[in-house]
Amino acid sequence: MNEEIKYNKLKAIIKVYLPDDVSVDAITLHSNFISELNINSANLVDIVLDVEDEFDIMLENDDMDKMQTVQDALTIIDAKLEAK
Repeated sequence: MNEEIKYNKLKAIIKVYLPDDVSVDAITLHSNFISELNINSANLVDIVLDVEDEFDIMLENDDMDKMQTVQDALTIIDAKLEAK
Protein backbone atom coordinates (compact mmCIF):
# COMPACT_ATOMS: atom_id res chain seq x y z
CA MET A 1 0.00 0.00 0.00
CA ASN A 2 1.55 3.30 -1.02
CA GLU A 3 1.98 6.34 1.21
CA GLU A 4 -0.73 8.41 -0.46
CA ILE A 5 -3.34 5.69 0.00
CA LYS A 6 -2.38 5.31 3.69
CA TYR A 7 -2.48 9.08 4.17
CA ASN A 8 -5.91 9.37 2.54
CA LYS A 9 -7.30 6.50 4.64
CA LEU A 10 -5.94 8.11 7.81
CA LYS A 11 -7.31 11.49 6.78
CA ALA A 12 -10.78 9.96 6.26
CA ILE A 13 -10.63 8.49 9.77
CA ILE A 14 -9.51 11.78 11.34
CA LYS A 15 -12.15 13.81 9.46
CA VAL A 16 -14.98 12.09 11.37
CA TYR A 17 -13.60 13.34 14.70
CA LEU A 18 -12.77 16.93 13.77
CA PRO A 19 -14.68 19.56 15.75
CA ASP A 20 -16.93 21.91 13.76
CA ASP A 21 -14.41 24.75 13.95
CA VAL A 22 -11.65 22.76 12.17
CA SER A 23 -11.75 22.20 8.42
CA VAL A 24 -10.64 18.94 6.84
CA ASP A 25 -8.22 21.12 4.86
CA ALA A 26 -6.38 21.73 8.14
CA ILE A 27 -5.17 18.12 8.15
CA THR A 28 -1.55 17.98 6.99
CA LEU A 29 1.31 15.60 7.71
CA HIS A 30 2.58 17.98 10.38
CA SER A 31 -0.77 18.61 12.09
CA ASN A 32 -0.75 17.90 15.81
CA PHE A 33 -3.90 15.98 16.76
CA ILE A 34 -4.56 17.84 20.01
CA SER A 35 -3.12 21.34 19.63
CA GLU A 36 -3.85 21.97 15.94
CA LEU A 37 -6.79 19.74 15.05
CA ASN A 38 -8.48 20.18 18.46
CA ILE A 39 -9.11 16.45 18.83
CA ASN A 40 -9.76 15.54 22.45
CA SER A 41 -8.20 12.51 24.12
CA ALA A 42 -11.40 10.44 23.93
CA ASN A 43 -11.62 10.99 20.18
CA LEU A 44 -7.93 10.22 19.84
CA VAL A 45 -8.65 6.80 21.33
CA ASP A 46 -11.46 6.38 18.78
CA ILE A 47 -9.03 7.29 15.99
CA VAL A 48 -6.58 4.67 17.27
CA LEU A 49 -9.34 2.03 17.29
CA ASP A 50 -10.41 2.98 13.76
CA VAL A 51 -6.78 2.86 12.56
CA GLU A 52 -6.42 -0.62 14.04
CA ASP A 53 -9.53 -1.78 12.17
CA GLU A 54 -8.69 -0.05 8.87
CA PHE A 55 -5.10 -1.28 8.68
CA ASP A 56 -5.60 -4.58 10.57
CA ILE A 57 -2.89 -3.77 13.13
CA MET A 58 -2.65 -3.55 16.93
CA LEU A 59 -1.36 -0.38 18.57
CA GLU A 60 0.18 -0.51 22.03
CA ASN A 61 -0.05 2.22 24.68
CA ASP A 62 3.51 3.18 23.81
CA ASP A 63 2.46 3.74 20.18
CA MET A 64 -0.43 5.92 21.28
CA ASP A 65 1.91 8.06 23.39
CA LYS A 66 4.15 8.63 20.35
CA MET A 67 1.22 9.54 18.08
CA GLN A 68 1.30 13.33 18.32
CA THR A 69 1.03 14.27 14.63
CA VAL A 70 -0.46 12.81 11.47
CA GLN A 71 3.08 11.91 10.33
CA ASP A 72 3.72 10.12 13.63
CA ALA A 73 0.59 8.05 13.03
CA LEU A 74 1.72 7.13 9.51
CA THR A 75 5.18 6.18 10.76
CA ILE A 76 3.64 3.89 13.40
CA ILE A 77 1.24 2.38 10.83
CA ASP A 78 4.18 1.69 8.48
CA ALA A 79 6.17 0.01 11.26
CA LYS A 80 3.20 -2.17 12.27
CA LEU A 81 2.47 -3.17 8.68
CA GLU A 82 6.11 -4.09 8.07
CA ALA A 83 6.16 -6.20 11.24
CA LYS A 84 3.17 -8.27 10.08
